[in-house]
This record gives sequence, C-alpha cells and structure tokens, in this order.
Amino acid sequence: MDKINKNKIKQFVVLFLSITFLFLLSYQNYEFKQTKRIDNIAKTDVINDRELSPKALFNESWRIIKSNYYETSLNKQYFQKWKKRYIGKIKTKEDAYVAINSMIASLDDPYSKFMNENEFQEQNNAINSKLYGIGINIASISGKIYIVNVLKNAPAYNEGIVAGDIILSVNNINVQGQSVYYVAQLIRGDNLSPLNLEILRGNEKFEKIIKREEIKVKTIDYKKLSDDIGYIRISSFIGLDTSKEFIIALNRLKDTKALVLDLRGNSGGLFQNAIIISNLFMKKGTIVNVIARHGKKNTYSATNEGCIYDNPLVVLVDSSSASASEILAAALKDNKRAIIVGEKTFGKGLVQKVFSLPNKTGMNLTIAKYLTPNGTNINKKGVTPDYIVNLTHNDLINNNDSQLNYAKNYLENEIKKSEQPLK
Repeated sequence: MDKINKNKIKQFVVLFLSITFLFLLSYQNYEFKQTKRIDNIAKTDVINDRELSPKALFNESWRIIKSNYYETSLNKQYFQKWKKRYIGKIKTKEDAYVAINSMIASLDDPYSKFMNENEFQEQNNAINSKLYGIGINIASISGKIYIVNVLKNAPAYNEGIVAGDIILSVNNINVQGQSVYYVAQLIRGDNLSPLNLEILRGNEKFEKIIKREEIKVKTIDYKKLSDDIGYIRISSFIGLDTSKEFIIALNRLKDTKALVLDLRGNSGGLFQNAIIISNLFMKKGTIVNVIARHGKKNTYSATNEGCIYDNPLVVLVDSSSASASEILAAALKDNKRAIIVGEKTFGKGLVQKVFSLPNKTGMNLTIAKYLTPNGTNINKKGVTPDYIVNLTHNDLINNNDSQLNYAKNYLENEIKKSEQPLK
C-alpha cells in the first residue's frame, strides 16, 4: 500500500495480546547467521504431545503457575485452595480447561492465559509468521470496523472486498462498537473454515462467504521518503524473522541521512526482537531492566559492535503501540537516541513466557515486569512522546498523515543543521 498514512491504521487480521519471551541472545555482532540462534531458542517451547489425564494436566498447570508467576503472592491468595476446590471434580478435558482458566483468572492478569490445542497451535503459527485468514487489515474508526487494506490475490481480494468497506457482522455476530482485537479473533477463526461477512459499502449491504487460507505475514515494510530520509515500519515483533528482515531493510537504507521508525499499531511480540533492534541504533546504554520473581533484576545493555545506524531518528507511536514496541521506544527515548512522535502508547510493562503443556496445550504466564532505562514502570501508563501529534478523523479522510509529516519535517531540519558550516 503506497499511502503511508494508512500504515497508521493497518492492523493485521490476527492481532495477539503481545507475547513476550524472556529469552536472551548471546550476541557479538549482527550478521545474518544470528537467525539460527533465534530458531534454536524458539525450539525450547515446542508443542508437547505427551498425553496426561485431565487431572494431571490441571496439576501440572497449577505447579507452573505457583513456581513461576512473577508475584509470589499470586494476587494475594492462598493458591492451594485451587487444588482443594477441584478434588474429584476433573473428569474430562473440558473440566480441566474450566479449572485452569478459573485459576488463571484469579491472578487478575489479562496477559496470562491458558491455550487449548487449537489456540496453542495458532500462536506457534503466528511466531513462525504462518497465519490463517482472508488477507485484510482492519481498524476501528468511530466504533465502525473498516477494512483499510486488502492483500492482492488473497481470499478477500478474490471475492471483491475493497478498502473502505465496513464490516457489520462476522458469522452473524454483530461487530459494531467492538474492538479490533475482538473482531480480528472472529475473522481468524479455525484454520481453513469458511467465513461469512456482512459488508456495508456506501448505502449497500451485502454478504460474502470467504474461505480462509494460510497468509504469510510480512512484518517489515521500508522505503525512502526522500533522497535523505528512510522509513521502516514494524507491524509486529512476533516473527522469528523480524530482526533479520529489519537488518536487511536498514542496510538498504544505510545511505540515508535520517530515518523514521514507525511502530504505530504494533502490539508487540518477541522480547528478543526488541533487544536486537534497539541495539542496532545504540552504541551503549541500558535497553531495558527486567525485574523477575523475588525482585531479581536483569539489565540488558547495548554493545558498540551491535550498532549499525547512528544518524538522526524519529520513532512514531500511538495508543496501540505496546509491549516490545514500548521497550524499543523507551530505550531510544531514555538514551536520547531518538525523539518520539505521536500519541501515548498502550502501557504494557509485563513480560510473559510461553510454557508448553502436555496434551498439545500451552500457557502464556507473566514471569516479570520491566522498567525503562530511566527506571520508569510504564505498565498501565504508557510511554509519553516527546511531541504529541494526534491523527484526526479528517486526517484519515483527507489522506493526511500529520504524524509522519511532523517526523519528516523534523528530520529535514536536523539534516540542514548538520550541513551548516561551523562558524
């Protein structure tokens, strides 16, 4: 899609509560051979097909939560009560799922979740950039779910769906006023099953039955805004190849004098991607502080050999920029490596780990919180931009990306300053 402002509202059909892995790379440089290291790390959380009884699955989940949740008080409760509550009551897998979900709900933590076999498989597919959908990007504007982009030759494209269409219902479920995340979950569905969409186009309502297909997700887009200014958008940190693709993009823009890094709409992903990409712009300094169980602190710092771009940098963020996006934005802001432009970010300062459970199930569990380099806890607060620039409804209608325009003007001035002769 050529119109940069649409990147503000492009949302991949599958949006995930951001999953953050507490894995660290031991890196000395950023050659492309690092990809193998990332793959090896990811394989520590493969699908576990060991079959246990429903009761044993519940007990294993209880043990993992009690031993690994970042708050040892487990939301100030006596956790043994959950074992007592379900003695003799767990007979089927459905019983186990209800018990595990109830136990996790007691933590009052929206980022910790149990995943059944299908959900865990879908999450693993996302990490490998292998998703099922119909090839559309959606956004919520004034309570309406708009289609803002349709991938060429994807199922939606082949059925005549176009940008600007409004989704009224998904499989007869009214989605008006619902969140993008909720609607995306409905559209994602179960693998290749058909999808029934009710569409509003102008004053015309009609229905389309569209078969889902596997969609290869591309998380990095890049281009030159001018001869001097490059632009890279990271739509998600979820992919194993995201860091490698980012390095390729950055190398192709290495002759630019300044860069815009767009994290708008990026709800996060792999912790390791945020660390690697931060270091590409930093020669030294703290990237993030992670506070684990019992207050154990781990500080992740940039290394000089990791930095490959040190020209002026502007980072664009919005209220959907979360988790790994916030780690990267805060690292660059606190170290005065970039200025941040846009809207206050989402505010997710917790770290999850994926646990592979028996019976091909899994669990995302919060195992730590993180602080920015300056020691700020951004959870439920977000990262405040250096320059707040809001996109309005009129901006969207008139194809005007005021945030990107601000960033471009700022960098043009910075380039002019650097080229002025010293007096």
